[in-house]
Amino acid sequence: MLKQRIESFKYAIKGIQTLFKSEIHAKIHLIFTILVVFMAFYFQVSKTEWMLIIFSIAFVFSAEAFNTALEQITNLVSPEHHPIAGKVKDLAAGAVLISAIGAAIIGLIIFLPKLFSVLFA
Repeated sequence: MLKQRIESFKYAIKGIQTLFKSEIHAKIHLIFTILVVFMAFYFQVSKTEWMLIIFSIAFVFSAEAFNTALEQITNLVSPEHHPIAGKVKDLAAGAVLISAIGAAIIGLIIFLPKLFSVLFA
């Protein structure tokens, strides 16, 4: 039982590695994640703000991973162009965009007042 759980984690870690190796957008999200975490430490954000930041980061990476998985399975079952396959890919990409916009808004709500206080103090 324990060995199966450990194997499950190995597969999950392999999936995360695949995401970052194969998807340029995941790498872009990672750059923004590093920037946001640096800013959060610099501005000493509150526990609640940290929770929102962590949730946003996890949500965007999860959306990106689901998008990648859907693209891969769509390519497998429909190697030639098909309008429904295209729609599936567009919807999955749209979900990533929605999550990224939401994360950006949360970031602006948290960091803009802190930036303004430093710039205009």
